[in-house]
Amino acid sequence: MLRDVQGTTELNLDAKGRLAIPAKYRDALEDGKVVITAHPHGCLLIYSAPDWEPIRSQIRRMPSLDPNSASWKRLFVGYAQDETLDNSGRVLVASSLRQYAGLEKRVWLVGQLTYFELWSDAGWQQQVQARPGVVPPGFENLVL
Repeated sequence: MLRDVQGTTELNLDAKGRLAIPAKYRDALEDGKVVITAHPHGCLLIYSAPDWEPIRSQIRRMPSLDPNSASWKRLFVGYAQDETLDNSGRVLVASSLRQYAGLEKRVWLVGQLTYFELWSDAGWQQQVQARPGVVPPGFENLVL
């Protein structure tokens, strides 16, 4: 299970669409099984398989006949791909996911404590240029 993954790493996808997971994160991926899915902000999410299970269980309980819930379910579950790191620590990013997130050669792996975001270079640069707006609930008492 991923715990306390943080930081931003610039990486390259190879010609087959594989991503080399940095060595410092491979041990946290236990058996090398991950789930990669789409995020509504235009990036991809990478979870260890055990970390994905409780999320999948929550999504399973969402009402399928509610149009809004069904739309979110289609995004998260419809794009979800089970993958396994190869012996070199690479994971295949399916072409449908690469297309969704606009991934080309240069990508950014961003640790988010219990999962990773995977951004295209252009998408990540846009995130870096944007400044946070209104302080979300739970952050108002954050001491830096």
